[in-house]
Amino acid sequence: MGLKQKQMQKRQKEYFEHHLQNRLSFLSGKGIEAPRADKDPLVKKLKANIRAVNNRLRLLAENEKRTAEMAKIKAERAAAPKEEKESAKVEKPKKTPEEGKAKKAKPEKKAAPPKEKGGDKEQKPAESPKTESPQEDKPQ
Repeated sequence: MGLKQKQMQKRQKEYFEHHLQNRLSFLSGKGIEAPRADKDPLVKKLKANIRAVNNRLRLLAENEKRTAEMAKIKAERAAAPKEEKESAKVEKPKKTPEEGKAKKAKPEKKAAPPKEKGGDKEQKPAESPKTESPQEDKPQ
C-alpha cells in the first residue's frame, strides 16, 4: 500500500508543479513579475499543495525507513535469543527443582501443625456456624 501511495503522491506533485509552471508563465506573459506573482492566489494554492505533498512523501520515506529498521532489529532478535534461550533453558531446570523441593518442604512443615489445630477448629465452626454462634452465646 505504501508504494501505491508514494507513486500517487509523486504524480500529484508533478501535476501541481506543471500547473504552477503554467500559471507562472501565464502571469509573466501578462507582465507580472515574480514578487507580485507570488501573491497570486492560484500560485499560493499550488505552492501550498506542493509543500503538502512533499511533507507526505517525507513521512512515507520515514515510515519505510522505520519499517526497515524494525525488520532488521526483529531479525537480529530472532537470531540472538535462540542461543540465549538454550542457555537459559539449561539454567532454569537446575533452579526449578531446587525451588520446588524447598517449596514442598515448607508446606509439609506448616501443614502438619495446622492439621492438629485445624482439626479442632474445623469441628468448632461446623458445630457453631456464624448464624448459630449468636444462639449459642445467648443460652450460655
